[in-house]
Amino acid sequence: MYGLIGKMTATPGQRDALTAILLENLGTMPGCLSYIVAHDPADDHAVWVTEIWTDEAAHRASLKVPEVRAAIRRAMQLMATFADAHVTTPVGGIGFR
Repeated sequence: MYGLIGKMTATPGQRDALTAILLENLGTMPGCLSYIVAHDPADDHAVWVTEIWTDEAAHRASLKVPEVRAAIRRAMQLMATFADAHVTTPVGGIGFR
């Protein structure tokens, strides 16, 4: 298993638009077991993304999918910052597909 947790900060007034982009085309990510987008209740501009993949190779392959690449380009235009993603090793819980 391969996991990532990352925080993005949208430019003012763009969190909902950024969130919508992050939730598009989720079926185009083979090997993705869980992909959660959440708003930070303490920061009106912040979005957290938590991902679980079968392995790191599946995650890397997803970054080559045309729909994912296009979404990343569009999302980058709405981000003020993108904090470093933290790699995790998921071991269990509720929500694995």
